[in-house]
Amino acid sequence: MKVAVLQVDTAWADRDTNFAQLAPLVETAASNGASLVLLTEMFSTGFVVDQSDIGEPEGGVSSQFLTQLANQHKIWIGGSCPEVTKDDPRPFNSFVLVSPHGEQHRYHKIHPFTFGSEDTYFRPGKDFVTVNVDGLRVTLFVCYDLRFADEFWKTATDTDVYLVPGNWPASRREHWMALLRARAIENQAFVIGCNRVGTGGGLTYAGDSRVINPLGEVIAEALDQATILYADVSAEEVLTTRTSFPFMQDRR
Repeated sequence: MKVAVLQVDTAWADRDTNFAQLAPLVETAASNGASLVLLTEMFSTGFVVDQSDIGEPEGGVSSQFLTQLANQHKIWIGGSCPEVTKDDPRPFNSFVLVSPHGEQHRYHKIHPFTFGSEDTYFRPGKDFVTVNVDGLRVTLFVCYDLRFADEFWKTATDTDVYLVPGNWPASRREHWMALLRARAIENQAFVIGCNRVGTGGGLTYAGDSRVINPLGEVIAEALDQATILYADVSAEEVLTTRTSFPFMQDRR
């Protein structure tokens, strides 16, 4: 499967501007043969975590935008956005992955970023989510989750590809790049990280989006400019890697 990673400069708290920026990029990715398109964490707003009204209803404008593009281009597409459910006014940081037929899958970020006060305004999720994407077992995580190796381990045997949209600041860019590779090596799976560029909320973002194969090799990478990154991933490569070097069976 050909995947596309959209590394962009997200407009701060401006959904309409972000939708207008992303739509033609998604069209380009689809026309270049991408079957799965990954957007950033909080792709429609930026990492706005200190506004009590930033949430939208589950199934709101951001997921509708994804569904429209998925249907229009016959692709899988996903990224995270702030979504509120009826039982709590605080939103989840919700990774919405939409199929070409418009089916929506949701993962709620398990680890709000306490260092950035995300936990003050956002609810934590609790459940892992793995989706069958045209024969690929795709597990969803979001940004700060990347630091918690045990949760990647727990889902590894049922995962071919980890998707990790992020808003990871430039001041810790080495951590982002090292952790993406580590999660791929430890779990012998593809890891796809999509980070933003530009500035927002007083922080600078360096991009460094990348696709890493089950051996931990970087097969596609971006620098610090807006771009579309492409790579091919397959379940067969994951199986071959795990069969030829079956160390995961020795975990305790």
